[in-house]
Amino acid sequence: MDSRKTTLMAVLVAALGYFVDVFDLLLFSVVRISSLKSLGVSDSEMLSTSVMLINSQMAGLLLGGFIWGILGDKRGRLSVLFGSIILYSVGNILNGFVTNTTQYAVIRFFTGIGLAGELGAGITLVSELISPKNRGYATTFVAFVGVFGAVVAALVGELFDWRTSYFIGGGLGLSLLVLRIAVAESHLFDKVKLSPASKGDIRMLFNNKDRFTRFLSCIAVGVPIWFSIGIIITFSPEIGRTLGIAEPPSAGTAIIYAYLGLSIGDLLSGLLSQLIQSRRKAIAVFLIISAITIGVVLSKFAMTTEEFYIWALLLGIGGGYWAVFITSAAEQFGTNLRATVTTAVPNLVRGSVIPATMLFDYLRTHIGIINSALVVGAISLTIAVAALISLKESYGQNLDFLEE
Repeated sequence: MDSRKTTLMAVLVAALGYFVDVFDLLLFSVVRISSLKSLGVSDSEMLSTSVMLINSQMAGLLLGGFIWGILGDKRGRLSVLFGSIILYSVGNILNGFVTNTTQYAVIRFFTGIGLAGELGAGITLVSELISPKNRGYATTFVAFVGVFGAVVAALVGELFDWRTSYFIGGGLGLSLLVLRIAVAESHLFDKVKLSPASKGDIRMLFNNKDRFTRFLSCIAVGVPIWFSIGIIITFSPEIGRTLGIAEPPSAGTAIIYAYLGLSIGDLLSGLLSQLIQSRRKAIAVFLIISAITIGVVLSKFAMTTEEFYIWALLLGIGGGYWAVFITSAAEQFGTNLRATVTTAVPNLVRGSVIPATMLFDYLRTHIGIINSALVVGAISLTIAVAALISLKESYGQNLDFLEE
C-alpha cells in the first residue's frame, strides 16, 4: 500500500474509532434512566445516582487520559489505538451483565479508562501524517464522522433493551480492530523514538511555566462543550420539567439533536479555521455562539418539547469547535509530548464534568436547577475565554520539533 493510501486509511480508521468512542461514551446518557430503573433505583435517587455513575466514568477518563498519552509517546500511537479499543469494548460488553449500581460504577470506571485513549491517539497520528496545510481538513473529518456515534447510540438505545445496547457497542469496537491492522505508525514518532529526548515524561508538563500554562489553557478552552453535553443535555428531562415543558424531553432524543449540531459545528468550525487560517479566531466565534445558546435555553420557560430539541441542536453547533481545539492542542507541543497532551486534554475536558456536576448538584438544592446550571455555565465560559486569550496561534505549525 502506497503512502497516500496508508495516510487515507489512517484518517478513516481514526474517524471510525472516534465514532465508536462517542457511541460508547454517550450510551450511558441514553440508557441512564431505563437501566437504573431496571436495577431498582427510585425516582428520588435517580439524579444523585446518575451523577455518581457519570463521575465514575469520567474519573476513568481522567486516569486513562494520562496512561494512554504517556504510552503513546513511549510506545507509539498505534499501540494506544489497539489497547484502548480492546479495553472499552470488553467493558461495554460487561456493562450488559451488571446487576447493581456498584458493579455499574466499577465497570464504567474501567470502560472510561479504555475510552480515554481513542481520540487523542487518533488525532495525534493524523496530525503527524498530514501536511500543515491540510491538517485541519483531516482532523475536521475525524470529528465530523465521530460525533455521529452519539446519534447512532441514541437510536440504538431507543430501539433496543439497555443491555443489548451495551453488547452492540462492545461488538462495534472489537470489529474495528480488523481495520487497525492496515494503519502505519507516525513517521515523526519513528524519528523521535531513536532520539535521546525524554518521551512521555508527564513531569515536563509541570516543571516549566510556559508548558504548564499551555497545557491548562488547552484544557480550559474546551470546558464549555462538556458543560452543555454533560449537564444541559444529559439532565434534559429534569431541566425540561423545571422549565415547564409539558412533556419533558427525552435524553436520547436531545443527544441526537445535540450531536447533529456538534457534527455541523465541527464541520463549520474546521472549515472556518482553514479559511481564515486561525484556530484561535474560529474557537472565539463558536464560544460566542455557545454563550448565547446556553443563556437562551436556560432562560426560555414554557417552551415546547420540539423547541427544546431545536435549542439542543443549536447548543451542539456552538460546542462544535471540538476538532479545532484538539488540533490546536496537538500543534502546541513537541513530538515527544504530543500524544500525552493530545490524549490528556480532551479527557480532562470530559473530566471537567465531575466538578461541574458536583457544583451543579450542590447549587440546585440552594438556588434551583436552572440558576445552578446558569452559574456553572457562566464559570465554564469565563474560564474558556481567559484561556483562549493566553494561547498562541498554531495554524500551520510544523510539528517536527521536540520539547526540551
